[in-house]
Formats: sequence, C-alpha cells, structure tokens
Amino acid sequence: MARAPLLQLSGIGLGFGGDALFEGLDLVVQPGDRVALVGRNGSGKSTLMKVMAGLVAPDTGSRTLAPGTRVGYMEQDPTMTGFATLGDYAASGLAPGEDYRVAQVAEGLRFDPSASPATASGGERRRAALAKLMAEAPELMLLDEPTNHLDINAISWLEAELKATRAGFVLISHDRAFLRELTRATLWIDRGIVRRQETGFEGFEAWRDKVWEEEDAARHKLDRKIKAEARWAVEGISARRKRNMGRVRALQALRADRAAQIRRQGAAALALEAGPSSGKRVIEATGLSKTLGGRDLIRNFSLTVQRGERVAFVGPNGVGKTTLIKMLLGEVQPDAGHVKLGTNLSVAVFDQARAQLDPEMSLWESLTGDPGMRVSGKADQVMVHGQPRHVIGYLKDFLFDETQARAPVKALSGGEKARLLLARLMARESNLLVLDEPTNDFDIETLDLLQDILGDYDGTVLLVSHDRDFIDRVATTTVALEGDGTAVIYAGGWSDYLAQRGERAATSTSTTPDKASQKQDKTAIAAAPRKGLSFTEKHRLEALPDVITRLEAEIAKLTEVLADPSLFNAQPAKFKKATEALVERQAALEAAEEEWLTLEEKAG
Repeated sequence: MARAPLLQLSGIGLGFGGDALFEGLDLVVQPGDRVALVGRNGSGKSTLMKVMAGLVAPDTGSRTLAPGTRVGYMEQDPTMTGFATLGDYAASGLAPGEDYRVAQVAEGLRFDPSASPATASGGERRRAALAKLMAEAPELMLLDEPTNHLDINAISWLEAELKATRAGFVLISHDRAFLRELTRATLWIDRGIVRRQETGFEGFEAWRDKVWEEEDAARHKLDRKIKAEARWAVEGISARRKRNMGRVRALQALRADRAAQIRRQGAAALALEAGPSSGKRVIEATGLSKTLGGRDLIRNFSLTVQRGERVAFVGPNGVGKTTLIKMLLGEVQPDAGHVKLGTNLSVAVFDQARAQLDPEMSLWESLTGDPGMRVSGKADQVMVHGQPRHVIGYLKDFLFDETQARAPVKALSGGEKARLLLARLMARESNLLVLDEPTNDFDIETLDLLQDILGDYDGTVLLVSHDRDFIDRVATTTVALEGDGTAVIYAGGWSDYLAQRGERAATSTSTTPDKASQKQDKTAIAAAPRKGLSFTEKHRLEALPDVITRLEAEIAKLTEVLADPSLFNAQPAKFKKATEALVERQAALEAAEEEWLTLEEKAG
C-alpha cells in the first residue's frame, strides 16, 4: 500500500512586486526522499524551501502535510534573541531531558554549545541552527547550504548522519561531492519552472545540458518560422495588395511567444588578468614554527612554491590554515624559521570574511572608491585590466542590475558579496592569487567558471577550501594541517591526498622495529639505488601529456595573434605582451617535454 506524501505543494504562485517567481508550481516530497534542490543564485531556491517549511505564504496555491509529519528547516541566519547560549537555542525544540542530543551533534559539528550568541561568529550560529535541526530529528528535513562554514571533518560527519537517517530531506548545496553522495532525486529551478528527475545530482549536469539543447533547437526552429512568415507578410502584401489578416495575426503571436521566452541567465563574466611573470620560485619557506595561545599551530614546516602551482591548504577549522598562508606571504612573522619571497610578485587576496567590503558603502562606491580601480577625474568609471569601464557595465558583467548599483553592500546576499569581491579582485593584474574559502555562497555554474579561469590563469594560486570536489579540480599540491602542529605536503588534490594519507597510515601502523633496526633500515634505504617512480613522479608523468597539449595549443593561438602584420603598430602593448607570453610558453613546453622524457626513462 502506497504511503501518502510527506509534503505536497499544489498550484503555488509567488511574486515580490515584480515578475512572478513561481507560477502554477506543483511539487511532492515522498517519505525517505533524498532530494537535491539546485538552481542559479537568485532563482528562488531558498524562497521555495521557506514555502515548503511553511515560513513563507504563497500568493496562490496550497501546501499540504501528511498527518503527524514534523518539518525541520535549517535557517541560514537564525534569530537567537532571548537565548543565553548556542546550546540553549539548539535545545529549544526538544522535550525535557533530551538535551544530550545537542551535545552529541555539537561534538560532530565541532562547536561549543556554551558559547554566547552575542559573541559567536556567523559560522558558529549556522552550526547551532544545523545542530537544532539534527537533534530534533523531524520526518522531513529542509537543509539550506548546511556545509557552509563547516570544515571537512564536520562535513564528513554530517554526510554519515544523513546517510543513516530514515527521514526525508531536501538539500541545497554548492558542494558537488556532498550532493553526489547523498541525493537520489533532483529538483531544478530554472526561470520560474521547477523540474524533477528521479536521479541524484550525479546525473544533473547531463540532464540540464540536454534540456538546454532542446530549448536551443526549439528556439532556432521558431526563429526560422518567424523569418519565413515575415517574408510572406512583405511579399504577399506587395503581390496581392491584400493582407491575409489571419496570417498577420499569427505572425504577431509568434513574435510575442519569442519575446516571452525567458533567456537563460549567463554566467558572470569572470576573467583574471595575470600581471608580469613572477620569478620561477614564488615562495621558499624553511623550518617555520608558530605557537598561539600555548598551542602549536605549525612546527618545523618547509615548503617551496614554484610559479604556476595551485596549492590547497586543508584541515579542520581553527587549525591555522589562514595564519600559515599569512606567514608564507610575510604578513605574520613565524616564531622560528624564515620565508623568502620570489621576485616581481603582485598579490591579490580573496578573504573569507569579505573584510575588504564596507557594508555601508554602495556597490558603486565599493568600486569607484577602490584606489586600484579609480580613474582620475571620472566618478562613473573604473579601471579594469588597464582600460576604463563604466561602473554599471562592469557590475552587469557580474550579474548585478542597474537598480543595485546604489544599494548598500549590507543588503547583498552572501553570493552577491562574493561576486562583488571578485569584481574588485579580477579588475587588477596579479601573479599570486590567494583564495580563502572562495566556494562559500557561489552557485555550481559560477564555481565551474571560476575553476576554468584558474586553469587559464598564468600566475600561482594559494587556496583554502573545504570543497573536496573543487580542490580535486584545481589543486596540484595539497598541504594538510593535522591540528597538532604538523603539516604534510601531498601531490595532487583531495582524492590524491586521501590515497597517499592511507599509504602513510598503513606504513606508520605496521610493526614498529626497535631503534637499532630502524637505523639499519634507514641506512640500507639511503644506500640502495631508487628504482621506478615515486607516487609524486608517477602523478606528474600522467599529468604531463595534458600540460604539453595545453602549451602547444596556447603557442598556436599566440602565433596566430602575432601573425597579424598590423598588430605591432595598432596595438604595441598587446604585441609586446603576446611576444613575451609566446617566449614563456615555448620555454615551458621545452621544459615539460624534457621532464616527460626523463620520467619515461626512469619508469622504463
């Protein structure tokens, strides 16, 4: 016998003074459903979730809950007025004597229930909201970006809890690995339409691309029909001196249909402008140690960062990732050890606190007031990649509309603040980019674009992130801070780190010989000739063909640009930059080919 749906929305319509956000929306959530709710920033995901939770009343339609069903909603910005501690807030919906549930969840999410809401950070408040939902264990959980501000350990704990639950849940997240692991169905909001597919997020992108291909084909067919009918309207009137009013009205209807089609929102026009090349060695850190509050943040750590590397720093919240990066940049002095920075460095920083944005300033002022973007004598223009741009036009590149230009920064959502910060960051030339938690608040399409841009960026990248998929896609090296002062360097991204860490753990937990045997073994290892490839060398050998192919393609493109005989006189700056880039790519290609040959010989 089929069970009744947990939740049913019928004919939902909702608008906020302008165009309808939803119209005639129908939606069903079944017992045990594990649903990904996806869509672009601003498409209405959070609003729809609030309708599902009963927190926002629709203009039309109905919301029906199965008898006895409890719905839990994780708020992004919870109100904690009247609660002395985060734990009091998290336990406020529990029966007497069930406070232990909050303590259990707090341990997994790694937050302090005794902390005061008045002094707690935004991340701590969000974790308390998540703890409240998990402790209450309702039949239907609505989770809006639950992984934001969680470290990887806490994300893994939450993942395991949601896998084990018998409750249904609907999940909004930008974390692909999290969505792939947990979901079995997908709700996709796209231009006011909600579609459902009975496969998890793993199949979403292929489904989305197919829908868009079908749309493009239908739009192309409609455009051809309009063109043919328009030709008839002109030629027919001329030939017969009499209009067929039925066909003219049909043409008008076709044009109205075409005008009513809502175009897909484009991706933000992100582009990083690499400055002059830095030296080959960007950072050389030797024997770094730092103690803070009586705790070792880092102990005897050494790292060399070469030009073009993408280095990811991972580890639990509070372990010292941001502090280590500041030491590597020379902004924080180590207690021991030293850092040598390379030559000709131009650093750009994307900080997780968005501290570079003044909440009281307007978006317009945030750009024109930036010394690095100011155009002398022009209050309505900003300097972007060395060229003046109108403020409104540049804001539109980052998906802001004209009405937002004079609005204060504090009125923006988290995703919009991140886009504004990127707008400032990407206007400047740089050759060392520091990204501290860039993935929070971005939608999946913007993350895809950011990943592609980082792939094309000529400079070096230092990255702090808890997004496992993003690390896998971007990082060439991963530095894992273990929390006890140790930091271990691994080749590759997150998956490579897990594999190598497993090998290290297996080695370290094997039978431990006595000290004499250890000394004897080390001597034997040092004396023995190395055979075959190390893990790092094997990883590099596998990656080099793609590197060589990319360099060859870039050389071909630059050669094509320089083949224009008018370029030198018409655009001397572009000619100079292209020439320098060509010389650099040719040298990099020669080095890559030589490295490949060396590793191939060693492997053989």
